[in-house]
Amino acid sequence: MTKKVAVLGAGSWGTALTKVLFENGHQVTLWSRNQDQVDEINQKHTNKTYLPDAVLPEALTATTNLEKAVHSAEVIVFVVPTKAIRSLAQQVNQFIEVPKLIVHASKGLEQQTHKRISTILEEEIALTSRTGVVALSGPSHAEEVMADDLTTITAACEEEEQAKVVQALFINDYFRVYTNQDIVGVEIGAALKNIIAVGAGAIAGMGFGDNAKAALVTRGLAEITRLGVAMGAEPLTFMGLSGVGDLIVTCTSPHSRNWRAGNLLGKGQQVDTILNEMGMVVEGISTTKAAYELAQEYKIDMPITAAIYEVVYSDAEVKCVILDLMQREGKSE
Repeated sequence: MTKKVAVLGAGSWGTALTKVLFENGHQVTLWSRNQDQVDEINQKHTNKTYLPDAVLPEALTATTNLEKAVHSAEVIVFVVPTKAIRSLAQQVNQFIEVPKLIVHASKGLEQQTHKRISTILEEEIALTSRTGVVALSGPSHAEEVMADDLTTITAACEEEEQAKVVQALFINDYFRVYTNQDIVGVEIGAALKNIIAVGAGAIAGMGFGDNAKAALVTRGLAEITRLGVAMGAEPLTFMGLSGVGDLIVTCTSPHSRNWRAGNLLGKGQQVDTILNEMGMVVEGISTTKAAYELAQEYKIDMPITAAIYEVVYSDAEVKCVILDLMQREGKSE
């Protein structure tokens, strides 16, 4: 069944999801704050800043008019950085006249409050204005989705019927969507894997090989799971697409901006310089702080997260931090 969908955020992932929805026959409006970007999408059918090699469908339309995008939509998909979710949700809430299905495809935790994105959306969009809140997450590079490469992700919601609606919206012959009722686990896995990806990039930048990468990903998954379970997630969720799946794709590919940022850290560049040069939000940097503070709050041992925190926020030397990790007291796995 054709639905009217507003995708909020014209970065690489928002653009890729818009393309999937459009090809699936839905009426899609892509929203961006940037008028130049909107003009480029509408007139040149490209989005060079985020997807330099992609050509968008000519009939795809973008707008800077948030009210227009939201008003007629049945489904609203948030694909903006975590730090922008709350303020954008507050604006969206003003324009909703009939209940909408709310979806988000962002990956992070809010600074200071440490709240998951679905929690923020539930706080800012009135209960009478939404039929549900669904997290769409999993191992996925926008560049590969734009090329119709095979991709599998998860639609997570405590209300399974709402997850199934999102599944039906996006699923096609190259984009497979599973459902999951553990939205806590899916969101925690999605957010914290970015931290481990920064670490994976760092050890690659320092010249370490596959042995180190395997150790980092495996032990990273262990500490993600410990914190997730403490926060109410199901442990098996972290063995799925939004756990180990997302870790694999983000920790092994230069497509990942978190991996690229970590790689530059490993080569000795400073965080501020890296972020300025990349010109894009690197969620793993801010999520590291939130996860570090959560680990202290829940009294969870997260040595890799703590190590990356020391590098990013305390200017510790990467090589010294890695050595400290390797020299920790021997213990049972």
